[in-house]
Amino acid sequence: MRKLIPILLALIGLGVGGGAGYFLRPAPEETLAANPCGEGPAPSTHDEEAPAEGEPTVEYVKLNNQFVIPVVENGQVTALVILSLSMEVKVGATEKVYAAEPKLRDNLLQVLFNHANVGGFKGAFTDEANMETLRKALLEASQSVLGDVVTGVLVSDIVRQDTK
Repeated sequence: MRKLIPILLALIGLGVGGGAGYFLRPAPEETLAANPCGEGPAPSTHDEEAPAEGEPTVEYVKLNNQFVIPVVENGQVTALVILSLSMEVKVGATEKVYAAEPKLRDNLLQVLFNHANVGGFKGAFTDEANMETLRKALLEASQSVLGDVVTGVLVSDIVRQDTK
């Protein structure tokens, strides 16, 4: 009798767990509910298809590391500007961005260095016109690497730390 009780408890536990799993399972997807036998055309996952109403047409990809740009005046580093950037890309292009990230970062850094060298990070460097010029140059640099997959560049963080 001592050996029979643990076995019975184990069987009851399995039965209760199986029943709970059956009743608490997720509801079937709409495509399966509408066509339970799986007959008819399979849903398409083609990238060029127009997105359904309400579905996003872009994704945002945050680049892994921040960009550090020195501001040089009279041969001396007078400030450091630190930026975090995100790419606005077409849906499904996230992996393409990460695959090309070294080349992308190189192009973006060159644009940021050029912006610093012409005085873009001096004074009111977050002025709307100044930031729009920077975003446009960053977008062009991104599109030179990734093509029209990139639809925008977002400056998510920007900080200037003076060394004086």
